[in-house]
Amino acid sequence: MPERANEAGMAASDKGAGPRGSLTFRFRGRTVALDRFAPRTTLLDWLREEAGAKGTKEGCGEGDCGACTVILSRLKPDGALSYEPVNACILLLGQVDGAEVLTVEDLADGERLHPVQQAMVDHHGSQCGFCTPGIVMSLFALYHQREPATYAGVCDALAGNLCRCTGYRPIIDAALETCDGKPADRFAAATAERAAALAKLADGRDLFVGDDHAFFAAPASETSLAALYARFPRAVLVGGATDVGLWITKQLRDLRAIIWLGRVAGLDAIEEGGDALRIGARATLQGAAPHLAQLHPDLGELMRRFGSRQVRESGTVGGNIANGSPIGDLAPALIALDARLELKHGGATRALPLEDFFLAYGKQDRGEGEYVSAVVAPRLGANEAYRAFKVTKRVDEDISAVMGAFRFTLDGRRIASARVAYGGMAATPKRAANVEAALVGARLDDRASWATALEALKRDFTPIADMRASAAYRAEVAANLLKKALIEVAGDAAPTRIGDVLAAL
Repeated sequence: MPERANEAGMAASDKGAGPRGSLTFRFRGRTVALDRFAPRTTLLDWLREEAGAKGTKEGCGEGDCGACTVILSRLKPDGALSYEPVNACILLLGQVDGAEVLTVEDLADGERLHPVQQAMVDHHGSQCGFCTPGIVMSLFALYHQREPATYAGVCDALAGNLCRCTGYRPIIDAALETCDGKPADRFAAATAERAAALAKLADGRDLFVGDDHAFFAAPASETSLAALYARFPRAVLVGGATDVGLWITKQLRDLRAIIWLGRVAGLDAIEEGGDALRIGARATLQGAAPHLAQLHPDLGELMRRFGSRQVRESGTVGGNIANGSPIGDLAPALIALDARLELKHGGATRALPLEDFFLAYGKQDRGEGEYVSAVVAPRLGANEAYRAFKVTKRVDEDISAVMGAFRFTLDGRRIASARVAYGGMAATPKRAANVEAALVGARLDDRASWATALEALKRDFTPIADMRASAAYRAEVAANLLKKALIEVAGDAAPTRIGDVLAAL
């Protein structure tokens, strides 16, 4: 007989006698408990095929178009409810444990449309209608923000929703008319009751559905995580599934052992130390964004353009690093800051420079049963300047062709040392060692002294050509980003960014 949940070796928690053997969440006013489902099942598949909630559409199957957008409402530590838009097509069903799932069919109050839906009707915000349910759900999340929407804010909220026929002007008009920061729908009115129902699901117990051969597990503590991962070191660790979800929908991998980190207490902690920022591995990109922006405004802009709101609400800081992608934006941005990783195996913790984590394409310095627990980024010193730039084919929700990050330590107007890192230029995020050496001694007021460093890029990288950019384009852009960073730090009067250029007109 295969082992069941109570024999799986997970640690008992303080609030429960052992692991829970069923996934539990709220859906349409009731608690759903599932003790049998394939670990690779997506939320979209369950909604459409099991729950009959076919208003949620399947479009791209990779988290780009937003037609599958639904809302996860979770109980915050302060008792408030969050409204997180997520892509149901790449979110695993197990990830909704402890949440309330809201779909487009849930918004109307009987025959009365939700204010967002009514505004979409009034402003003619839909034509073919395929994308409309996802757009409505993104606007529903915006409606429940506690501040009035702005034009720019609406555009950010809709960056993950593609519409091919209506055009965004009437959709934006609908949002600006309704999303005034004062939600007054039936969901707001029932906040206390909904919060109480979710509180009952927060049992603090480990979750294990399945057996040794196929399971979805969600440990509730690092002690349980360490024990479970030591027992099943070949299991797939999942943060937000924004990458792993594509393994399922595009590569058709039959993942049979999944450990979701979304319930590990404390693994999402963000600590604002005096000289460094420590971000727990399961902190979401959305949650980490304002803290990273405090390190430098360029990191704030980078996070604003990091996928879409749906991706940022699910994706995690640790997942973006641990997947080892050569085009992940966080890694080069943090490498330039001299960030370090914390990794855990059982009760042991080790630290290493972030740049040393990436060994080769798809290969990282992570032992069997070891997991990323946090990333620590030093704050900039008074004599340090930092810049980070992302270049993509489209501004929003796009993968970088080249991402460059630069930190210069200055001695007056002279560069005493430099850290330069790029993504998209090699098989891993990588520092430009020759460029860094050539920058030492260069003067901000003497552009001729930069020439050696710009030429040195050719020795640091031999970029590839792919669908995102040609090798020649990448090489030229990388050099231009370095030059742009130097121009900005030098304080040249000429504007270097589109917003500054438009402001100067």
